[in-house]
Amino acid sequence: MEHRPLGHNGLRVSEITYGNWLTHGELVAQEAAFACVRAALEAGITTFDTADVYAQGAAEELLGKALHGVRRESVEIATKVCLPTGDGPNDRGLSRKHIVESCHASLRRLGTDYVDLYQAHRFDERTPLEETLVAFDDLVRQGKVLYLGVSEWTADQISAALDLAGQAGLRSRIVSNQPQYNMLWRVIEPQVLPLCEREGIGQLVFQPLAQGVLSGKYRPGAQPPPGSRAASGGRAPGFIRRVLGDPLLERVQQLRPLADAAGLSMAQLAIAWTLQNSGVSSAIIGASRPEQVTENAAAAGVRLAASLLTRIDDLLGDLVERDPAKTAQMMAVKPGWAQPQ
Repeated sequence: MEHRPLGHNGLRVSEITYGNWLTHGELVAQEAAFACVRAALEAGITTFDTADVYAQGAAEELLGKALHGVRRESVEIATKVCLPTGDGPNDRGLSRKHIVESCHASLRRLGTDYVDLYQAHRFDERTPLEETLVAFDDLVRQGKVLYLGVSEWTADQISAALDLAGQAGLRSRIVSNQPQYNMLWRVIEPQVLPLCEREGIGQLVFQPLAQGVLSGKYRPGAQPPPGSRAASGGRAPGFIRRVLGDPLLERVQQLRPLADAAGLSMAQLAIAWTLQNSGVSSAIIGASRPEQVTENAAAAGVRLAASLLTRIDDLLGDLVERDPAKTAQMMAVKPGWAQPQ
């Protein structure tokens, strides 16, 4: 396992991060979750990502138990705050009250005195940005948080936060962004990536497999494999439901000979593809079985030939989404505060 700096900062993260959205506390039993974490550690993964909203806190609790006994200094734990953790009006958003209370709750569930990275899970239009940044800065000063990050913020939102932090003389600033990024979804490339590279902000990208679609397990005209997210019917993420039976799946299958020629599985090819971008610090993987962790972790350190990257672009071509407006459209916190996809 190789490690990269998180942007222009001293913190180094493993090229592969283990994340537990839609697994721990929901689709994966406790012992299976523990086995996945053990496999991650054995593969050299040191960075673990979760959020207070995942399984309404159960994911954090399971991760804390799974890492119990592991030397705290040997791992980097990241979690998030913003999305609803209860029914009350203050059980959501980026107000000082919710940030501080959620941080304390996350620390209890994770069984640690501090988190290495605390991330704003979405942008909160309802709360003054200065209030949010000062609350985060206070947690850093108190030693409960080491670094600050955001997830799915637009370039304008990140830029505004950086400017305000400088004007307010805050000690801490945003060092990372956690966006969706894969061969098919590249909306961070036009605006977010250039800004972050100028400002020294690293990317912890999620869904490098496009919710399993780029692994090749969903085949045109075939039923989803048992146990897959798509097989869960209404619980399957919207993206999977939209592409099943779509010509997209035929195009994805054409990636298979490219992966074979490179000596990689399709999943490894997709993950390695994200890591070719110099602005990406780590790719977040999820898993329901330890063998998936082992396979996906092997994408670390892989260097893809420029000619292969060009062939992938040529193959996917018109299917790739690059419009930055899609992030603001999909990730804006609506009155219902829906769960993230």
